[in-house]
Amino acid sequence: MALRPEFAKIADWVSHGARVLDLGCGDGSLLHYLQTQRNIRGYGVEINDDKIFACLRHGVNVIQADLESGLQAFDSGSFDYVILSQTLQAMRQTEEVILEMLRIGQQAIVTFPNFAHWRHRWDILRGHMPVSKAIPYQWYNTPNIHFCTINDFELFCAQREIMVEERLVWQGQQLVNVWPNWLGTLAAYRLSRQL
Repeated sequence: MALRPEFAKIADWVSHGARVLDLGCGDGSLLHYLQTQRNIRGYGVEINDDKIFACLRHGVNVIQADLESGLQAFDSGSFDYVILSQTLQAMRQTEEVILEMLRIGQQAIVTFPNFAHWRHRWDILRGHMPVSKAIPYQWYNTPNIHFCTINDFELFCAQREIMVEERLVWQGQQLVNVWPNWLGTLAAYRLSRQL
C-alpha cells in the first residue's frame, strides 16, 4: 500500500474513533492508514473493480459507486469526515460533490495537485503540457479534467461560504509556507460549512 506525504497530516486532522467516508478511495491506503493510526470506522467509495479488490484485500470496507451519480444514498451528517484525496481534478461535477461532502460530513478534507506550481507553468511556457511526479500523465491519457490551483480553490470556497479550517501545502515531502501557489505541488484542505 502506498503511503503519500499527506496521510500523516490528514490523520492529525481526524479524531480518534471518527466515522470517515473516503470518496474515490483507490486501493484503500488512506482508510487503512487511518484505521491503524486513529482507530476510525470508515467506508470507501470506488468505481474501479481492481481497486475495490485491493481495498477488500487490505480489510477496508468499500462500496462500488460512481461519485458523479451523486451521494444521495448517504444521510446528512452521517460521517464526521468525508475525504476526497487527489480525486478532485478528475471530477466532472466538482461543485456538487464538494457540497454533498459537507452535507454528509461535519467536515470535508480535500487534497489535489496544484497545477500552478512553477515547473508546470514553465512547461506550458515551453509549449508542453506539464508532466511531473504530482501530475504523472501525458496530455492524451490523463484522467484530469479540471486543472485547479490553490488560488482557484480558495476563491471557489469563499464564493460558496465554505470555511477553510486549515490548509497545508507540500513540495514533494516538504511543507511549503511561502508562496504556496508558486512552490507547492500538493494542497490539502480541511473544510466546514459556515453557519
